[in-house]
Amino acid sequence: MNKKQIESALRDYNWMLNEIKRQRDLLQVVGGNVVAQSGLESTMPKPKGNTSDPVAQEVIRRDKKSKWVQKLECKVLFIQNNIHVIQDPREKAVLECMLDGLSMSAIGHHMGLSRRHIYNIKDSIVDKISQNAQSTQKMTG
Repeated sequence: MNKKQIESALRDYNWMLNEIKRQRDLLQVVGGNVVAQSGLESTMPKPKGNTSDPVAQEVIRRDKKSKWVQKLECKVLFIQNNIHVIQDPREKAVLECMLDGLSMSAIGHHMGLSRRHIYNIKDSIVDKISQNAQSTQKMTG
């Protein structure tokens, strides 16, 4: 992930987590796809165009939704796997507030700091997560 993507994932973390929970409830699964991806069907070419079968349409819709949820899960897991690099108490407080869905203004008010100062702390958090992700990626190759 680049810095813009990390910043976006931090900002969107709270709603992504809530959306994952909501979609899992709707899909009535705990992770994974609704549509089986094994057996003979997985090797057959997929037809292009629309089908008039409402059940097939629902299966297609749920499969797309499942893939979207998986993308959200990847972003959330990325953030969760990199939280440990933030050690500074102020940075930790700002990070936790961001993950809880607070705005920069609300975080500044909560911590008694200016919005500009909060943005500087956020930038430092993004830099540290980015550096950790890059070093981890180099090690795993």
